[in-house]
Amino acid sequence: MDMPLHRTRVNYSGGREEASSSMSALIDQLSGLARRQYRVILVVPAVAIAIGLLYLLVTPSQYTATATLLIDSSTLRVLQNQLQPQGDIPLDTLQVGSQVEILASRKLGLDVVRSLKLADDPEFAGGWSLFSRPNVTSSDTVEEREQRALDEFLAHRFITRGDKTYALNISYTSRSPETAAKVANAIAEAYIDDQLGAKYQTVTRAGAWLQDRINELKSKAATADRAVLEFKEKNNIVDLGGPNVSAGSASRLIGEQQLFELNSQLAAARGATSEAKARLDRIEQVRKMDVSEGAVADILKNEVITRLRNQYVDLSAREANISTRYGADHTAAINLRDQMEETRRNIRGELGRIAGSYKSDYEIAKTREESLERSLASLVSEGQLTNRDRLGLAELESSAKVYHTLYDTFLQRYMEAIQQQSFPITDARVISPAAAPKKKSKPVASFVLAIALTMGLMASFGIAAWREAIDGVFRTGSQAEQELGVRCLSVIPLAAGQAPRAPSPPRSIATGFDAEAGRLGPPLQTVENVAADTPHYAFIDPLKRRAVDDPISVFTEAFRAIKMRAWLESTIRENRLIGITSTVAGEGKSTVASNLASLLADAGRRVILIDADLRNPTLARSLTPRPSVGWLEVLSGKIDLARATGRDAATGLALLPLLLTEAPVHSDEVLASQGFRTLLDRLRESYDYVIIDLPPIAPVVDVRAIVPVIDSFVFVVEWGSTRIKAVRRHLLAEPDLHDRLLGVVLNKADLRALEKFEQPGVYQNGYYRSGS
Repeated sequence: MDMPLHRTRVNYSGGREEASSSMSALIDQLSGLARRQYRVILVVPAVAIAIGLLYLLVTPSQYTATATLLIDSSTLRVLQNQLQPQGDIPLDTLQVGSQVEILASRKLGLDVVRSLKLADDPEFAGGWSLFSRPNVTSSDTVEEREQRALDEFLAHRFITRGDKTYALNISYTSRSPETAAKVANAIAEAYIDDQLGAKYQTVTRAGAWLQDRINELKSKAATADRAVLEFKEKNNIVDLGGPNVSAGSASRLIGEQQLFELNSQLAAARGATSEAKARLDRIEQVRKMDVSEGAVADILKNEVITRLRNQYVDLSAREANISTRYGADHTAAINLRDQMEETRRNIRGELGRIAGSYKSDYEIAKTREESLERSLASLVSEGQLTNRDRLGLAELESSAKVYHTLYDTFLQRYMEAIQQQSFPITDARVISPAAAPKKKSKPVASFVLAIALTMGLMASFGIAAWREAIDGVFRTGSQAEQELGVRCLSVIPLAAGQAPRAPSPPRSIATGFDAEAGRLGPPLQTVENVAADTPHYAFIDPLKRRAVDDPISVFTEAFRAIKMRAWLESTIRENRLIGITSTVAGEGKSTVASNLASLLADAGRRVILIDADLRNPTLARSLTPRPSVGWLEVLSGKIDLARATGRDAATGLALLPLLLTEAPVHSDEVLASQGFRTLLDRLRESYDYVIIDLPPIAPVVDVRAIVPVIDSFVFVVEWGSTRIKAVRRHLLAEPDLHDRLLGVVLNKADLRALEKFEQPGVYQNGYYRSGS
């Protein structure tokens, strides 16, 4: 009973948990970005605000005055005593836009400059900046000074239209409030004066032209009327009533009226003929059908046919009944069939009578249609002669109508022009004159600082995101797992400059912990058990065995994570040979190999560390005393394996160094040789773990030669240094190596910087501080 309830609860909350995790991940990303780039996020807005304050200091105060002008033609229509419709006729939006362009024109601006004598004002002689000076010389002409003042005037004048209104706002910005108001009002007055002058000139010029045109049209209209009358008298054309000929409109003749009526009659006759023909065709179709079919009575809707059809159906039913009961040769059946035949003849006779009637109607309708067609053809033939004369009359009447229409139109326009000359008004008026402003309009400190802060914040986050995007190195374990598709085993902190604990005294491995038994086991291997001629070494660099010397630290805990993963992997498959490699040299793979081997040996495991980097062997150089032989001598048969293998006096770690008198030409052949494989097989049988310090994979191909022999690899990546693209290019290009990876280790991590990428307190929460 509990299991279904539990399953339902999980499914129900799964969507919310997924959304919550997505939101939590986004918050973590943003908080991480803020932790890593907090200097940029703080400095860039501060610089932007400083720039805004500097702008406010160097920019002079400006004052803006605004005058409002209304474009309204209703006043002009009232004064002209014109008939007004219901409501005002709205102005065209494009017309108001044209007035804005007039207000913004250079011609109107030059009129303002000249009326206010702005060419002599120092403010209009140069720029507005604190560092600019009026560019005026004694050799400048009046036109040059006016053009300079006009350019300055146009740069600070603004014309806008009110939203969904015919009001135009005329604004001017100046360093002086009085100058701003004076110029704004001057622009409005100059616009009104310009409209009055332009209107008067237009009306005067149009009136003179209209008067000449009216006289010409009057003479032409009279001549056209006389031509129409003379043409009718000459051709004996009689009108059947109609509009006045003097008005220029045509009239209808008698022949045209007769032709129209006859054409209407012919159309009706053709319709009647078509209808009669359809009825005749239908009755002929019915006569071809068998009277036993039900469609005969349904199509005709005739009472006689319907009654005979019903009688026939009744006789047919009775005959079928008697034939079934007494046989088809029964006398009653024969009589019924005779009656059915008689009924069929009656139906056919009735159909023939109906067909004769329909045929008579069709012939009558067809005869009338033919008669009307002959009459119409005769009337058309007679009317063709009249139409020839009618064409000439129509042309004369059309010409007379056009002249009369033009004459009336021009006469009306002329009267309007005469009236407008006496009204010195325009469609525009000032409804709100400009006043000297009390407060400056520019620069607005709050607006400038808000813009500066906004731009600074946008720039800071943009720069921060850009820096994150171009970082291109490994910073977190999750990043390494996402980019490489393998597990991140641990993040090893940067140990340089840190004072390690005092080295522990040489210890016996007799009390090593048996991980398989889960208890302190019997002696696995002790220093005393080693042969007397086995060389004993110690690491010169304490960093090589820091995991053993400083066991209670973040550094050592990182290697314990690698050790635990290696042990877990060994429970699944054979995992004795572990290779340590990296992308390039200098990432700390040798240090990782020695610390991992030392930690495993310190835990009681039989471990041997092999230096297999034939290009740059480091194990021999880091030991004291300096080894005199190595495993190359074992492969060549000069010495046996026991003499070449040394021991760490403190942990019992077996060490198999590599000594080179000169770099081998074919190092990959050495690692791929059967002798080296045999050596590894011998070590596999003798030790729990064989840690092999391999060369990097980018500069040399040696690792590829030994991949099939190694059980698993630990890939070392230098934190914050190695490029992601380089690791992906070389590691993912080797699928066999990638498949055998135990995991990736991020080495040399700066814990303080790492907290900017991970949650704070993960690595420096005091758990591993001294005395914890």
